Amino acid sequence: MVRTVPGRTDRVVVVGAGLAGLATALRLRGAGREVTVVERGPGPGGRAGRVEDRGYALDTGPSVFTAPEVLADTLAAVGEDLTDRLELLPLETSYRAQFADGSHLDVRADPDAFAAEVEALCGPAEAAALRRYLADLADLYRLQRGTFIDRNLDTPLDLLGPELVRLVRRGGFGRLSRHVERAFTDDRLRRLFSFQALYAGVSPFRAIAAYAVIAQLDIGAGVHHPVGGIAAVPRALAAAAADAGVTLRYDCGVTALETRGSRVTAVRTEDGGRLPADAVVVTADAPHRLVPGLRGPRRPVHSPSCVALHVGVRTELPGQAHHTITFGAAWREVFDELTRLGRPMTDPSLLVSMPSATDRSLAPEGGQVLSVVAPTPNLDRRSGGNPDLDWAALAPRYRDELLAVLEARGWAGITGAIEVERMDTPLTWAAQGMAAGTPFALAHTFGQTGPFRPPTLPRSGPENVVLAGSSVQPGVGVPMVLISGRLAAERITGPVQRAGTAAPARLEGTR
Repeated sequence: MVRTVPGRTDRVVVVGAGLAGLATALRLRGAGREVTVVERGPGPGGRAGRVEDRGYALDTGPSVFTAPEVLADTLAAVGEDLTDRLELLPLETSYRAQFADGSHLDVRADPDAFAAEVEALCGPAEAAALRRYLADLADLYRLQRGTFIDRNLDTPLDLLGPELVRLVRRGGFGRLSRHVERAFTDDRLRRLFSFQALYAGVSPFRAIAAYAVIAQLDIGAGVHHPVGGIAAVPRALAAAAADAGVTLRYDCGVTALETRGSRVTAVRTEDGGRLPADAVVVTADAPHRLVPGLRGPRRPVHSPSCVALHVGVRTELPGQAHHTITFGAAWREVFDELTRLGRPMTDPSLLVSMPSATDRSLAPEGGQVLSVVAPTPNLDRRSGGNPDLDWAALAPRYRDELLAVLEARGWAGITGAIEVERMDTPLTWAAQGMAAGTPFALAHTFGQTGPFRPPTLPRSGPENVVLAGSSVQPGVGVPMVLISGRLAAERITGPVQRAGTAAPARLEGTR
């Protein structure tokens, strides 16, 4: 039986208009609650930010969009159809994987086309291994979604059942690196199917094999592009929420939660306002800083951070893919640098996104927008990070090094063509209130996974405060924070019958 907020829950205030907060608000409104969302920023989005300048639209948050069925299910909570709010374009090439030996592999959304690419590069035996592995990923995701991802978990006992036994038998609690090594002999494929561990905040040499399913969301089920960029997603959610009767208040920071006895009774805002509440949902990265009596994680391990360089360039860069993973020659060494030695990668592997290759609304004629994400140590020494890195001084040099790497790996001419630029470092994330200076929240170590991750309804603090976002169950990533919104809402409403929770599938209506 899922624990829920006791007492009245008619009026709910949601703190934060990021993806988690908006998803929670839509679920609650669909269940008949009176909902107000307060956001300190000037509009919706949270980490899914946007910079617009001289015809360039730079997404400054997530760059890869997967699992559109989760977004569709969120909008369906208020009777909305995803296709009426947002146009999603499926990418034929989910990623281009670029390797240090000069070879590259296009990861195709179509399994047959992908297998043909693998056969041409790695041989027929690896192509056959790919087909087996993709089928295994889909099955593993179906096994894990209902057990670990798509439900509220209060204790490890909630996991007991045949699904857990199946996962154990399949080696789900072994090491991800060994799991992938058993599937493939080609080192390039091993890297392709294990780098996603960084999305979970851990090295593939430390991640449990169960996190192989992260690859199902992008490589297995495909990547989509929201027309207008990733920032169009929170805008669509906010518009649907407003039309459903949710009150959205921007430029409205929260200063305190007013309590009486064991409950929060109102939310205090920076403008001196007071919003009465029967329940409050907090989506902040470190909610214990706001919620009285809430205990933070006892010994938190945070994910590595990143430097994100976003540029608008007046050059066409023909032939470049929408998403490129460009691998350095080093592999195990870079994970040691990120999570143990506390220093930037000396031979970086980077995620480069050029969404204007698909969506010309994001850049002026003759221009492109690029986002380059370089994993870096966070600012927490206990998590393997390095608080002594002087990013204020290091950032200009690191920016030049990133551009030099890109120039050498095929993006020739971008340095002299930059017209619009923004760079975020661990200091940026720390200034925004993100713990350890990382936008990727708590790492998905074994001790911070499933029932061991902070729950959406904490056992400390006021009884009517619920949490949502990447620092709580189920975890990090766009689909996961949208799911956290549903889990948070169900702590208030109880479980709600819903549709659209099958394993990831390509939405034919969005093609």
